[in-house]
Amino acid sequence: MFIAIVQIPMTKRPRDAAIEAARKSAPTYTALGAKGLLKKYYLNGEPGGGGVYLWQSEAAARAWYTPDWEKRMAAAFGVTPKVTYYDNHVVVDNEAGKVRIEGEG
Repeated sequence: MFIAIVQIPMTKRPRDAAIEAARKSAPTYTALGAKGLLKKYYLNGEPGGGGVYLWQSEAAARAWYTPDWEKRMAAAFGVTPKVTYYDNHVVVDNEAGKVRIEGEG
C-alpha cells in the first residue's frame, strides 16, 4: 500500500460545511477506485484541510497528483496543496485485531 497526504492551507470549516464539501467531491474519489485508490480520509482542522489517501501503488498515486491536478486545486482553493508520499509496509488494524505486513499472508 502507498499513502499520500494532501495538505491545503485554509481556514477550518464548520462541521456541516466540511461534510457537505466532502459529499460533493466523494463521487470523484469513488470513481478513482478503478485507478487504484483504496480509501480517502477527509481532513478538516486548524492547520487546514486535505486528505489522507490510501493507494494500491506509488504509480497509481503519482498518476493522480499531476500538474493539471495542482492547477485545479489552486483554482478551487486559492493555494497549491502540498502532497507528501509514504511507503506503507505495516498496518496495525485494531478493528480486525491484526497486524498486517506487506507481502505476508
